[in-house]
Amino acid sequence: MAYKDQVDLLKIPKHVAIIMDGNGRWAKGRGKLRVFGHHSGVTSVRDVVEASVEIGMGYLTLYAFSAENWNRPRLEVTAIMELLINTMQKEISMFTKNNVRLNLIGNLEMLPPKYYDQWQTALEQTSGNNGLTLTLAISYGSRLELINAAKKIAGRVKTGDLKIDDIDETVVGESLYTAGIPDPELLIRTSGEYRISNFLLWQIAYAELYFSTKLWPDFRREDLFDAIIDYQKRERRFGMTSDQLN
Repeated sequence: MAYKDQVDLLKIPKHVAIIMDGNGRWAKGRGKLRVFGHHSGVTSVRDVVEASVEIGMGYLTLYAFSAENWNRPRLEVTAIMELLINTMQKEISMFTKNNVRLNLIGNLEMLPPKYYDQWQTALEQTSGNNGLTLTLAISYGSRLELINAAKKIAGRVKTGDLKIDDIDETVVGESLYTAGIPDPELLIRTSGEYRISNFLLWQIAYAELYFSTKLWPDFRREDLFDAIIDYQKRERRFGMTSDQLN
């Protein structure tokens, strides 16, 4: 039986986040440059996006480029930036067909102006869609996100707009890049690595974690469905006991 047929459509996680890892190793294993792996990973992105739409998922967040990735070789960084924007431009028709709204999070001020402008155009072209929200984390680092959130909150306290005693989880959440987006219920990481890599540290406080041994270019919709099936078998207690839930 296919994994899709085993998915309970009544228990689909509202938000799935994915750390797409393994492009470089996939390419090296085939005697290719790392950039070849990034290009091959595009097929996986398309497959996972379409599969998410197929089962009625509300939010999908992909870790596309971390703030630390700017430290990689210049040629690779440029190639990734070009690949990201070119891919999004080519997929606009697919997004429109599937009612997908594109969203970006991260320290976007670090993007070169030409890429920033092109991203804004892509965002505008899908802004009217109200199905799956596809968020790409670009130039993203969770620690920096939390620092920026702290600065925003401190600024509000300084101007008298917010009292210190009123700072709570809601105030922090509204100050993050992901404001308005529900926290992920499932976090997937590919490539067999068991790290979070500075990704959505606040938001995944109660997310279920799933680690796949597949390198990202080999990850397909059936692998996504397999992860969701695993998620649906888990008991999410949020600090309570099983007896309390039952």
